[in-house]
Amino acid sequence: MKKIALATALSLAATSAFAGGVVEPAMEPEVVAAKTSSSSGGILIPLLLLIVVAAAIASSGGSDTPT
Repeated sequence: MKKIALATALSLAATSAFAGGVVEPAMEPEVVAAKTSSSSGGILIPLLLLIVVAAAIASSGGSDTPT
């Protein structure tokens, strides 16, 4: 019985010894938030959309009757 216990203890010690080598920890890259260059970026797209809609209304001609 002692031999079985000794063999089990040695086999467990041997498997943990050969389980792997020393590995350097993987460092995660630091995430840096990019800052916007100006504060007028939020108004630019709605302003352009308003100009496009106004141009579409102005170029409609206003005549709905077919000729």
